[in-house]
Amino acid sequence: MMAESGAPTMEDLRKVVGAVTDPELPPLTLVDLGILRSVEEVDDGEATTVVVTVTPTYSGCPAVEYIEEEIAKVLDAAGCERFRVERSLNPAWTTDWVTADGRRKLTELGIAPPGPAAGPTPVTLGRRAPRAPVVACPRCGAVDTEVVSAFGSTACKALYRCRACSEPFDHFKAI
Repeated sequence: MMAESGAPTMEDLRKVVGAVTDPELPPLTLVDLGILRSVEEVDDGEATTVVVTVTPTYSGCPAVEYIEEEIAKVLDAAGCERFRVERSLNPAWTTDWVTADGRRKLTELGIAPPGPAAGPTPVTLGRRAPRAPVVACPRCGAVDTEVVSAFGSTACKALYRCRACSEPFDHFKAI
């Protein structure tokens, strides 16, 4: 819905920005992943600027520049003349921000969604290996699974194998 002036409304802009997808998980939007923090108008004294704030999944995420470019493209295509994209690292992104719809989409992709973040993770010194979380297989639902590698296709995922159906799958780590 456009305003009478032909300029996009804030609702329009929130929708187009919210529909931008993650390049590593294309069915998931920035809203699904909880990366989109806000889309708001800011009066900087000269004019009103639309400011989009995103929180990357981690500070060194290589996808964040691509995401920012995609946001700029959709804002430009929507007719937004003054905008900027800002990164906010505080508070740090957490998998608790992944929406229920995002968790459903991860499962449909064959990726086990993260459980609740446990807060600060204690560091244990010594030879004890940390226990891997119990993760249900996104294909058959069995919980008889095992860690194959603590690191999967990206640093934020671990590679698991289901002992029931023998299928490998990624698990999106809770942070």
